[in-house]
Amino acid sequence: MARKLEISESRVTLPNATVELPTSARILIVAIGKVAHAMTAGLAALLPSGVTFRGIVSAPTPPPAPKPGLQNFVYRHPIPKAESWRSAEAVLQLLATCDQNTVVFFLLSGGGSALVERPLDSLITLEDVQAMNRALVTCGAPIDAINTVRRHVSAIKGGRLAVSAGAATKITLAVTDVPAGKEAALASGPTLPDPTTVEDVSRILAEYELNARLPVSVKTWLDSERMPETPKRDHPAFANAHFSLFLGMDDLFHAAHHATEARGYLCCCDNSTDDWPVEKAADSLLRQLDDWQQENPGDRVAIIADGEVSSPVTGTGTGGRNSAFVLACAEKIAGRNIVVLSAGTDGVDGNSPAAGAVADGETVSRARSLGLNPSEAFQQSDAYTFFSKLDDAIITGPTGNNLRDLRILLSAP
Repeated sequence: MARKLEISESRVTLPNATVELPTSARILIVAIGKVAHAMTAGLAALLPSGVTFRGIVSAPTPPPAPKPGLQNFVYRHPIPKAESWRSAEAVLQLLATCDQNTVVFFLLSGGGSALVERPLDSLITLEDVQAMNRALVTCGAPIDAINTVRRHVSAIKGGRLAVSAGAATKITLAVTDVPAGKEAALASGPTLPDPTTVEDVSRILAEYELNARLPVSVKTWLDSERMPETPKRDHPAFANAHFSLFLGMDDLFHAAHHATEARGYLCCCDNSTDDWPVEKAADSLLRQLDDWQQENPGDRVAIIADGEVSSPVTGTGTGGRNSAFVLACAEKIAGRNIVVLSAGTDGVDGNSPAAGAVADGETVSRARSLGLNPSEAFQQSDAYTFFSKLDDAIITGPTGNNLRDLRILLSAP
């Protein structure tokens, strides 16, 4: 925050804009996501002496040190529940007090979609929203399609939080866990114009046969002519709105690249496997590692990749896409001088208590000596259990950050 943000009583200087502030501006903060506490602390430290603020912070962990003027909501489950409902009500009530002399800092990071939620239609209940989310995540649709439907139901997502702030000056600072160019997907884009349409919703409902699976209230809303289009770029709410990406993929790559080369490795960064199936991504990155080693015989080499891989749940075990990726590599690197690490930068991997796992050329032989079967663990979606028994699960706890996943593959001659 200190590197990329300057605040005086009259202006805010962002990496991509300078925002003139109203005289005697009233400051509000709405922080949503896994990085909410750190971003709030960073912003508060930069405000001029004597400037006061009010705000709402909704995060998956409690605040390290509560700050005067801030109301905190804590909720960790990926499906909206009562706490996310209450936080949405608090945010909307706060933003209803905005006028042209108000400046709202929206601090957004990954995980925000479930932390603050309320439907636009008052007839849709919390139970209906929960049922809708279950139907969406199990219908086989990609996340972009799922978020398209969610935005058209929500009073928060798809730019509607910006609309709720009325004539206020709106400054969004973001730490992104979505692919570059898809910033509207971060926390489902509550302060950005929504690129999706009502027609997109109708197409998705038909393509994935969702009509019979949605609660009656949600289906009625989505089929109704009363359902308004989400706000687009020409909406007045965006006339005095500013968005700045503070941390993203490049920042993660730069730090990992620097750390790897400082340890004597020739490093190559790659993000071509983002969103690939886990086994296909494993094959591709290991092949790149081999090619890189052949191009640099006698040197230690590294491949660094970020993004997320697709790892469908096929069993009842404990794990996530990061430990599954490492498990998919384990037998392929058996007996070789290679190490593979994959971890979520938020410290969370699926339904496990770990961030991810690490494996090397001896992992499979060690596992079999303990009676562990790598293939069986993979099929049971039980990668965390497999690696925890080897003491090779990476456990950090929540990191207070979220820049997608990081994979590091090392090879030595």
